[in-house]
Amino acid sequence: MIVNPPACLLTFWQLIQPVDTWLITHINQDWSNSFLDTVLPFVRETLTWVPLYLFLLLFVTTNFGIKGWWWVMGVVLCAAGSDLISSQLIKQTIWRTRPCRDEVLGPQLRFFINYCPGSSSFTSSHATNHFAQATFFFATLRPVMGKWANLFFVWAFIIAYTQVYVGVHYPFDVFCGALLGCGIGLVLSKLFHKRIGMLTVS
Repeated sequence: MIVNPPACLLTFWQLIQPVDTWLITHINQDWSNSFLDTVLPFVRETLTWVPLYLFLLLFVTTNFGIKGWWWVMGVVLCAAGSDLISSQLIKQTIWRTRPCRDEVLGPQLRFFINYCPGSSSFTSSHATNHFAQATFFFATLRPVMGKWANLFFVWAFIIAYTQVYVGVHYPFDVFCGALLGCGIGLVLSKLFHKRIGMLTVS
């Protein structure tokens, strides 16, 4: 059940709306090109990244044995926990109309996907989920991957940016989702290191 926001929260959204509107308009229209129009809608789809998940699954279970399987459980917990907090807790408590459903802004935006749910725009669950995973990946795999582990954050950023580009979230929704996701991933990675230990190739 959606709870109506208090007056102070309405004032906050009113203050931030002009900045968010300016940013999403530029990202969706002025900072766009035909290549991004074609590629980015696929970037946000889970199926696009199945090869990455399969590679990580094989990599950790092959190289780290039982620790690798605990790592897989950590990833599942990370994805489920971040989605639960963003979609079921925050979105059910704080209401914000999505830009694609805004009566004034919506008609001005370009849309590339047949997707504009009626759920709250805050926070972006895509941003929360992928930054939670990226942080967990980075923290647990950095001893093995070194500087290449930074690419997980590039991956999460591109997916989060796409949510703004296609018009389903405001930049602030994505920014807060990313911060939330980083926090969740950090907590779970610390718990993993405490309970399971560091991943190291013997």
